[in-house]
Amino acid sequence: MSGVEALVRAGYGVVFRTVFAKMDPERAHHLAFAVIRLLPKVPFVAGAVERYARPSAGDGITTMGIHFPSRFGMAAGFDKDARAISGLGVLGFGHVEVGTVTARPQPGNDRPRLFRLIADRALVNRMGFNNHGAVKAAGRLERARRNPGRPVIGVNIGKSRVVSVEDAVDDYLESTRLLAPFADYLAVNVSSPNTPGLRGLQEIDHLRPLLAAVHEAADRTPVLVKIAPDLTDEQIDTIAGLAVELGLAGVIATNTTVERGGLTTPEADVQAMGAGGLSGAPLGERSLAVLRRVRAAVPAGFCVIAVGGVTTEADVQARIEAGATLVQGYTAFLYEGPTWAMRINRLRRRRLRRA
Repeated sequence: MSGVEALVRAGYGVVFRTVFAKMDPERAHHLAFAVIRLLPKVPFVAGAVERYARPSAGDGITTMGIHFPSRFGMAAGFDKDARAISGLGVLGFGHVEVGTVTARPQPGNDRPRLFRLIADRALVNRMGFNNHGAVKAAGRLERARRNPGRPVIGVNIGKSRVVSVEDAVDDYLESTRLLAPFADYLAVNVSSPNTPGLRGLQEIDHLRPLLAAVHEAADRTPVLVKIAPDLTDEQIDTIAGLAVELGLAGVIATNTTVERGGLTTPEADVQAMGAGGLSGAPLGERSLAVLRRVRAAVPAGFCVIAVGGVTTEADVQARIEAGATLVQGYTAFLYEGPTWAMRINRLRRRRLRRA
């Protein structure tokens, strides 16, 4: 670890313990997000950070017809409105999956809706797809695509809350038509626990027409489906098989979980947080198991993106060895700080040199 990286990491640890940990998590997120957005606007600083954070050329991979500069990227949920793509790229993320974006703007669920489980290095969220809608996202994405050296851009789309499950296909299609022209790939989110009825779309009778329609409307933009970790093995096999049958580009495994077992945080505190999806380190074992199940059910060249419980470079490598084409993280970013991706990239460079 370089002296600068160690200093920044130590400094962030102090700031997290003394400031962020005592602040409402959503407010802390907005403050950090604002800094990341501003980073590309300070060229001298951004250039220096980017040179150090840049992933190894040997860690790149081509999948879905897209060249990814590294295996590691930012999962959906951090940049809901496509406003920090360049900043996240500067920090070393090889791809950024923005969203979840819905066809209609919506404020999301009532606050508080984001909770830290610091002892578990985890989060519980019930954000509810708060975003400015597909029209505004399309404009931002169009501008982001023009930036030289940008990361690969994925767009995660979901159902608008005011739309019934019966009308979900048309709602997803509206987002697809607006966003697919500006996305390197689309991720169909049917697995968040925070929108009523959404997970029911994973049932095959609902999922088949939805994915078929989005795949057709997306034209040449690759389409993946993001699944929940709470599915049975049979459901996982069925959805993976459907994705292959329909000609989708891949599967993302997994979203957050509604399970609360095995936590260090006191049970009373967890119950007080209420409903929502759990992410972070406690999800790692289950997410890895789902990844292995998906990989066993799809062809070798089929893209499988692993997300859930990823903190270290060793976690990234474990998922690659389990069959992941790409790996994403999010929750650990809040705990590890701004040098997280560059640290993973540095350790991957070291691993590749040894290999």
